[in-house]
Amino acid sequence: QVQLVESGGGLVQTGDSLRLSCVASGRPLSSFALAWFRQAPGEEREFVGGIAWSGSTKYADFVKDRLTVSRDNAKNTVYLKLDRLKPEDTAAYYCAATVSRANWVGAQRDQYNYWGQGTQVTVSS
Repeated sequence: QVQLVESGGGLVQTGDSLRLSCVASGRPLSSFALAWFRQAPGEEREFVGGIAWSGSTKYADFVKDRLTVSRDNAKNTVYLKLDRLKPEDTAAYYCAATVSRANWVGAQRDQYNYWGQGTQVTVSS
């Protein structure tokens, strides 16, 4: 079993940068594919970006010029850094994990077995 805990959310200004962290416990993350999703009120949870165990990344088109996802296996942590924040980035952000040693990052919610509780990001205009 894996427990994921996100942190780093809060109220930020348009144009700011934000870094979220997701710390795992229970199992080493080194054999996992990791991803970030977000969900705005009244909307579906959507894929933002992710990183394979190999370090390869995949980003959603709507953020790929502003997003960096990274991982530190020694700290059992995955990070999301989002630059030039916009009000439409306001959402609850969730990290997700699934066991995978392939060079693969899934973009579908049902591809992930483990989820954090989410951290709220609010971007004021």
